[in-house]
Amino acid sequence: MIRTLRLPLITLGFILAGHCAANEQIEAVPLYTQDELITLINNNAHLQRVKDDDCQLVQDIEARAEIMGLPSYQFLYGDMLAYAVCVERDVELGLYYMKQAAQQGLAAALEQLGRYYDIGQLVQADKAMAIVYLREAAALGNLNAQLRLVGLFNQGFGSPRDYEDAYRWLFHAVVADKQVHKKIESSLTSLAKKMPESVIKRARLPN
Repeated sequence: MIRTLRLPLITLGFILAGHCAANEQIEAVPLYTQDELITLINNNAHLQRVKDDDCQLVQDIEARAEIMGLPSYQFLYGDMLAYAVCVERDVELGLYYMKQAAQQGLAAALEQLGRYYDIGQLVQADKAMAIVYLREAAALGNLNAQLRLVGLFNQGFGSPRDYEDAYRWLFHAVVADKQVHKKIESSLTSLAKKMPESVIKRARLPN
């Protein structure tokens, strides 16, 4: 019976050099492209994908996070470390890589760190720090960050100077889901009560 090995491309050279038995058939596991990985991250499917690939890409992921400094791979590797997916758990190092990705402007990393500081997950709750990260992610068009940011403003956190931008970003968000659309409408209605009418009109102007 022929066994099928699914291995990362980076290891093929070693296998072809004679490390594979003659009766074994090689099937390479392709490394994720940047666009593919960002899509997985945005759909919160990145960790499951690593598991589905039988943890065979760990070394490749680590190299692209640590050596190449690719933000999407820094985020992926950070999450793997934080939640012990195919690696030994190291929350501190995981957060380090998440922050490295955030510093390079990866919206998903900024949103996740903002959410963590908001709810106190992996870090101590800090609303001010949450707003810093969420504002950056919201400016990059991350809908989850926009909603959470407006939610924090509606709870009384943050500065009124940021209301106009937050209102503008969320008002101009394109959303197909009706439930999300209703949530946006409700959030904007609450925020509008804290804003002058002239500012609301300005925020509603086309981008």
